[in-house]
Amino acid sequence: GTWVENCSRCTIKKILNLNMVDSQYYLPNDVGISALDCSEAFRLLSPREKMYAHYLSRAAWYGGLAVLLQTSPESANIFVLLQRIFRKQTPAQLEKDATAAGLSSEEYQAFLVYAAGLYANMGNYKSFGDTKFIPNLPKYKLEALVKASQAFQEQPTEMKALWDSCSCLIYSLEKRQKQLGLGDKGITTYFSGNCSLEDAELAQKFLDSKKLSAYNTRLFKRENGGKACYEVRLASAEQKGQNCSTLSCCGSFNFEDKEFSVKRGDYSPLMEKVASNLQQAQAFAANENQRKMLEEYQRSFTLGSIEAHKEGSRYWIKDKSPIVESYIGFIESYRDPFGSRGEFEGFVAIVNKAMSERFANLVSSAEVLLPELPWPQDFEKDTFLKPDFTSLDVLTFAGSGIPAGINIPNYDDIRQSEGFKNVSLGNVLAVAYATQKEKLTFLEEDDKDMFIQWKGPSFDVQVGLHELLGHGSGKLFVQDDNGEFNFDQTKVINPESKQLVSSWYHGSETWDSKFTTIASSYEECRAECVGLYLCLNKQVLSIFGNEGQQADDVIYVNWLSMVRGGLLGLEFYTPESQSWRQAHMQARFVILRVLLEVGEGLVGLKEVTGQDGKPDIRITLDRSKISTVGKDAIHRFLCKLQVFKSTADVAGGRALYEGYSTVSDGGSHDFLRLRETVLLRKEARKMFVQANTKIKGDSVELVEYEGTAAGLIRSFTERFEEDAELLEADLLELNKRDATCWS
Repeated sequence: GTWVENCSRCTIKKILNLNMVDSQYYLPNDVGISALDCSEAFRLLSPREKMYAHYLSRAAWYGGLAVLLQTSPESANIFVLLQRIFRKQTPAQLEKDATAAGLSSEEYQAFLVYAAGLYANMGNYKSFGDTKFIPNLPKYKLEALVKASQAFQEQPTEMKALWDSCSCLIYSLEKRQKQLGLGDKGITTYFSGNCSLEDAELAQKFLDSKKLSAYNTRLFKRENGGKACYEVRLASAEQKGQNCSTLSCCGSFNFEDKEFSVKRGDYSPLMEKVASNLQQAQAFAANENQRKMLEEYQRSFTLGSIEAHKEGSRYWIKDKSPIVESYIGFIESYRDPFGSRGEFEGFVAIVNKAMSERFANLVSSAEVLLPELPWPQDFEKDTFLKPDFTSLDVLTFAGSGIPAGINIPNYDDIRQSEGFKNVSLGNVLAVAYATQKEKLTFLEEDDKDMFIQWKGPSFDVQVGLHELLGHGSGKLFVQDDNGEFNFDQTKVINPESKQLVSSWYHGSETWDSKFTTIASSYEECRAECVGLYLCLNKQVLSIFGNEGQQADDVIYVNWLSMVRGGLLGLEFYTPESQSWRQAHMQARFVILRVLLEVGEGLVGLKEVTGQDGKPDIRITLDRSKISTVGKDAIHRFLCKLQVFKSTADVAGGRALYEGYSTVSDGGSHDFLRLRETVLLRKEARKMFVQANTKIKGDSVELVEYEGTAAGLIRSFTERFEEDAELLEADLLELNKRDATCWS
């Protein structure tokens, strides 16, 4: 067609190469898509609880759209393009036009999978691994489909402009656009395109000096008369200039000879929607803590105040074992290349009483289990603040992806002195476990049946330990602004150096602000190690109903699962930039390296030829050595991780963690070659279809969808029905406002 003729030779070469090299940048047509089932849990709620859940869900979904603007310059426009197409025609109706426009059924399915992927990841980069994905059909075919759609027929000028605004970036796989990252390492919209790591470091110092959190900010750099000016923009419904007295931090400042201005109003129309739905939820709150929590959250999203969000989180911690659990805000910093800005997420979930009882028993045993950890008592929190630990069925999880377990809030000062909560997301785990034997890569045949049988129960144990005693353990040594220490610096000995502790956190320094780019992954690694270490404890296993031989099998599968996870982690490493794109997978790879290094036949990775004649890998784990050789290795490593963390020893922590994170072809294993094999046999991550809630009269009904690409698409078009046009106009306007900042 004309499309290819207009291309330069280089692009033709790119097209021919795509199929061979870049399958990792497509979502396969047979990608797993499952409906998250929470109908039973929802049915059991009272009418009041249903209303509460409904308004919280609305707040979460509207706020979740901010993730489009936090991901890539083109994500919001692609979202609007898809919404406009599917609001006029369901996937089934559109198929007739697609066929008439010359698409095969495979190509049409590839388009539906791409659309589903964009919705599920809230952008065109994978939420797990941060690589770009593009449609698995030629650009001219997608263009023909867009032009054949009813939406295009009805509004040709607007739709052509929308297509032109994002069609090149939908397909572009230039080096920098293949993954998220800062500067020339990748794409980010947390920083303007001209920002480097040095700018991020300077901005962090500025924020620290103003005692401002980076969680709800983005950074824009401009040149003014040859001088760099930085704009720190806070996410808030209120725009700049409104009521600035309420936030003394707004204004212009000189810092280290650079000009900084702090402004409000990022994602303003979306934050307004979040705040108004939280206000409506207040009327249905179950108690005073919930009401005050929502009031503070509302203030936070209206004014852009993290202090208000912290205050809300304090009430949230006090709201023990609610029937409807939720959390909302700029929470996880995995996707900020610098590691300190939070991605918006909001979830609403319903307590699963039976599983929660097991977690409650684990919480009760925590004080007996914590002393078992390998660090000295001085390195443990002064008192273990018993958290709420519940198993929840997710009704709504808005953001870029859905985790299996969560430990929040992420504010260090609150976690140290006031507590936290843990949740395990039961209906997410149930879908995530389900593994077909033929898709189970890299294991010995004998291990596969056992792995399938015990993966679920072992994951329950690992998630429980990881969240509660992993993230919930360990102390940070701090000297506050008044010079007071939270430890005795004349007595506490560093077990690694055998000297007195000689470093600590000062004032408002936090784990994230000190350890920046490695903080997320390092902390996940510490929590995973705690899970491996404590799952060897018989008491823990019996809390989860595992005794005797079954308990031994659960331990074996948990350790085997971690080793396999470390190998699978190689998919999330980019050799060109020598960087990791996923915190948990990097953490598991580090653990694999630690277990391989100890030797003694504990873990083996053998390169073999598969039945299909292609390279394959076989993992071996000597189960008789887990509780001796394995336990000792994790004991030593975990102690080091905690000591560097407690003492704010960034140099020591980086050297240790980056050392084990290195992926090279030297040494006893050629990890770069193993990575090629992992990529050859990788399985696409599952996508989830979530229900919607709708108010009918004075009750709330649950609207469910089938677990297919078409079902996922319909769930999103129906999610924003009532104000779709206004919302889409807002997204396009927000995107246009900063369009010049990214190039």
